[in-house]
Amino acid sequence: MSSITTDVLVVGGGPAGLAAAIAARQRGFAVMLADHARPPIDKACGEGLMPEAVSALERLGVALHARENVRFRGIRFIASHRQATAHFASGAGQGVRRPVLHGALTERAEEAGVELCWGARVSLAGPQVLLDGRRVSARWIIGADGNNSAVRKWSGLERGGCRGQRFGLRQHFQAAPWGEVVEVYWSKAGEAYVTPVAGDQVCVAFLSPRRHCSAAEAMAAFPELRLRLQNASPLGAPRGAITCSRRLPSVARGNVALVGEASGSLDAITGQGMAVAFLQALALGEALAHGDLGRYCASHRKLMRVPAVMERLMLSMGRHPHLRSAMLSLFSARPFVFEQLLRLHTSPWPASLVARPASAAQAAIVAYR
Repeated sequence: MSSITTDVLVVGGGPAGLAAAIAARQRGFAVMLADHARPPIDKACGEGLMPEAVSALERLGVALHARENVRFRGIRFIASHRQATAHFASGAGQGVRRPVLHGALTERAEEAGVELCWGARVSLAGPQVLLDGRRVSARWIIGADGNNSAVRKWSGLERGGCRGQRFGLRQHFQAAPWGEVVEVYWSKAGEAYVTPVAGDQVCVAFLSPRRHCSAAEAMAAFPELRLRLQNASPLGAPRGAITCSRRLPSVARGNVALVGEASGSLDAITGQGMAVAFLQALALGEALAHGDLGRYCASHRKLMRVPAVMERLMLSMGRHPHLRSAMLSLFSARPFVFEQLLRLHTSPWPASLVARPASAAQAAIVAYR
């Protein structure tokens, strides 16, 4: 049997895998990336890149052309005729269609010299890794193969399962964006995210504990949004996905490391999935350069700490109408509170600033009263 030799083998060619491959190439490693799918690869998501995701892409050398994305300057919460808006302290987010983002990452990986193996079959059998039947000898193996990661199971890093599983549904609409923010609509049924992705298109992503068959069914829980889009035409077919929370005791073992959703996931309510994945990729590249995956494990814990806190706080807002009402009233009456929370949500947080979600919610309600 012939064999393949490389410094780094990345299993999984989504945004996280491509970012990890680029980061490794930036450190001078020979890198192969393998995925059974072929570009362009699409997936249901809110299609909004927070400012730190945009910054991380710049560090990776990924260019998003202005004609293919729409900048947004903040977040607006809307619920029960209340609304509150907060703007990012620095930089802007970008709304971009998932295939466009994947294409930009693929183009950058090719430019950087990553060997891309699309439509390839990766087999994990005992101690061996096979790529289309050929044994791969790699100094490092990176699992970037998503929530149901085969690399995570094969490496012995699988611990526990997903918590709080919810269902997502994405639909694009032919409608000119009506603001420079991502809008988040809240209801007892879940949340709806509206992201501008082109001059004449918006992406609407619904998150709910129950599965919806259509965007029209999901929209019924959001009368303000339904009214806004009553004359807008749906574009293409809706696409669904499952979101959940997963925490792992470790994201590396031996010469194997996990990145992106393979390394643990957040509920999509945070909007931070891409940002976290790109920052993980950069941290992994640094750790590989030092030959020490322990550095990556430490960085990964720090990167996940704050988003996990915000995840629990936002999920609490979703589950408890009285808390949500109090928070929206506070944010509306005192916008600086919302601005500060958004600043924390989109910036690296020192561990000393991270409060328990319950304490954060209680503090907000006390301030409101």
